[in-house]
Parts: sequence; C-alpha cells; structure tokens
Amino acid sequence: MTITSCERFTDISYELRGPVTERAARLKGEGHHIFHLHSGNPAAYGFEPPDEIVQEIARNLSRSHGYSDAQGILPARQAVVRHYERRGFGGLGVEDVYLGNGVSELIMMALQAMLNDGDEVLIPTPDYPLWSSAVALCGGTPVHYLCDENRGWCPDLPDMESKISPATRAVVVINPNNPTGAVYPRELLAEMSDLARRHRLVVLADEIYEQIRFDGAEHVPIAPLAPDVPSLTFSGLSKAYRVCGYRSGWMVLHGAKHRARSYIEALGTLADMRLCPNLPGQHAVPAALEGPQSVRDLVLPGGRLHLQRDRAWELLNAIPGVSCVKPKGALYLFPRLDPHTHRIDDDQELAFELLENQHVLVVPGSGFNWPAPDHLRITALPRLEELEPAIGRLADLLSDRAGGRCAPHLP
Repeated sequence: MTITSCERFTDISYELRGPVTERAARLKGEGHHIFHLHSGNPAAYGFEPPDEIVQEIARNLSRSHGYSDAQGILPARQAVVRHYERRGFGGLGVEDVYLGNGVSELIMMALQAMLNDGDEVLIPTPDYPLWSSAVALCGGTPVHYLCDENRGWCPDLPDMESKISPATRAVVVINPNNPTGAVYPRELLAEMSDLARRHRLVVLADEIYEQIRFDGAEHVPIAPLAPDVPSLTFSGLSKAYRVCGYRSGWMVLHGAKHRARSYIEALGTLADMRLCPNLPGQHAVPAALEGPQSVRDLVLPGGRLHLQRDRAWELLNAIPGVSCVKPKGALYLFPRLDPHTHRIDDDQELAFELLENQHVLVVPGSGFNWPAPDHLRITALPRLEELEPAIGRLADLLSDRAGGRCAPHLP
C-alpha cells in the first residue's frame, strides 16, 4: 500500500526550512563553515534569555509534569491581560487569552475554527509563509495583497480592498513585519481597521515582533483602534525574550465577541483537544512580561541588534544593483536585486548558487510569496564578524554573475 499526502499539500511550501536549508546542513556535515543569514532563532547567534525567565521555569519545573487548564495557567493569562490593558485593550478577561506552543500552533487553531472550504483570507505579500500554508491546510484560499516597497513596505489599501470578495473572511496584519521590517503608522492601521469593519472581516494581528523596533518607531496594536471589529492578536516570548525553544505564545480575542459565540466554542474545543500548552513554558510568561525588558538595550543605538541592523543595511546598499529599505522593526532585511543589473530567473536557484559557491545561506524572496525573483531575506542576528564577510560573499557572487561589472564599494 502506498501512502500519499492529501491534496491540500500540493501547493504547500515552507522555504525557511526547505531544500536550501537541507543542503546547508549536508555541507556543514562535510566540514564546511556556513554563514547563516536565514534564521530568526536568536539562540543560534549567541543571544541568551533573561535570567529571570530561566530561573522561573527552573523554580516551577518540579510541579510542571501534569496537564494545565486547556487555555493555560491563570497567572500567565492574567499577565497577558495586564500587558494588553497597558497597551489600550479594553474589556479583556482571562477567558479571552489562549496560551499555546508558540504562535504557530495558535494560528492553526484560529484558522481551523474559522474556515470552511473555499473561504478566503487576505495575507500580505511578502508574508510570513506560515500564514499562507496554514490557510491552505485549513481548507481556505490565501489571497495576497501588496505591500509597497516604494512606501516603506506599507500595505497598499486600494489593492487590499480590490482583493475582497464575498468569500473573504479575514485579513492578516503582520506588524512589525517579517520579512520587510516595516512598522505601520497609526493612520494606516486605522484605515485597515475601517476596511475590516466595512467588509465585516476578522482581523488577525501577528505582532510577535512588537518590542523589536528601531529609531523610535512606535508599535501601535491594531485591535484597540476598532473595538467593534472582532480580532485575534498573536504574540509570544520567542523573539523579544530570546526563548524560541520554550514554545511560549498567546492569542487574545478582542472586539465584538457577541458576534463570535460559535467561533469561541470551537476554539475551546480545539484547546481541549490538544489538552494543554507546554506547562514549563507557561511559567515564563509573567516573569517576561512583568520583569526587566532587556530587549530595549539591544535595539537602542549602540545595542547589538541596532548595530547589526545598521551595518547589514549599509553593506547591502553598497552592492551595485542592490537596494534595501531600512527596517524599522523585527530581525530581517529584504533587499531588492535590480533586474537590470542582476538577471535572476529563479531566486531559489540563486540561493543554491550562493550556498554552493560562497557557503552563505539565505532565504529566497519567493519563499515569502513575493511574486518576482528579485528579493532575498537576510537576518540581522549574526555578529558583525559573521555578518560582514557573509554579505561580502553575496557581493562577490553577484559581481561574478554580472561578469565582474559590479564590483562592490563596501563602506
């Protein structure tokens, strides 16, 4: 008997851990040094978690071997409520908070409870690819709205509205954005909220990078801007608190809950079916949200993330035919390779070429559902002693591909 995948897997891809990454692992196993410019895992680049989080988990580990409440332990959900009350959310209770094994699990739960076959969800392009894949796996259809590189990668509202159909159920807002680093202004978010209101859409707000912002950029949560619009806000500890492996995330239901009774019942059933989130990781939530916010030292001028973001941006823009919008948040850069200078027919082939010839691992822009083969995503997490030679190797490859006509002028 042959076991085949279900039809829903036909168009599913996740280039963040796809064939290029697998090839990099084999090269590393053969003894080659790989320059990793692909990952959003802070631990892989020497970032340590706050001591108070580790100590709180250790202190509670001996009594974390049983199931918790299906939505998560009460102290952690109370801490999440207080966190969002400080951010302007009104009318929240612990019953509105669902803890999960990272945001990824909660995205799947939210969509499983919401979508019928053929329902459409508006998702930005470029996107974090989990969203598109999760919608498809839940029977829905991802419909991509454009983010405009010429406007700092902000969503194009006319394009977004043009994509709405009678089948559209929800709109995804990723702010700060992965992969572009855009942080959306309040006025734009208010317009997006108004669009959701007029078309009776649910807002799905991915705000995992809410605390990683540069140059005074303000993060405005979208849910309080439209308290009459049903919304789900997703965040967690993995990035700002550098504990991806603890799998500690949350989802907060807000706005017009009286219009979502059957949906809330479905979420409760799904929470019950998974029994409970990882219990040790739940103990980290109050310690993180109400303890010292060490991420601020990393993103301020002179902080490690700020220095690395600046240097990567400088080096990329110094490569002839390469331009990059300066990210205001998150951990990534999304440079453009001018097709007049760099002819690229397949950005995944370019990523393989860069890996094989220069041992530099990046993610092709098409892995984020960007429609043209002219972008790459690069993480700003590596230390400067890795980041600088890695981008230099990218410059060398692009110069070689252009016949030596594009020698970089690196600052």
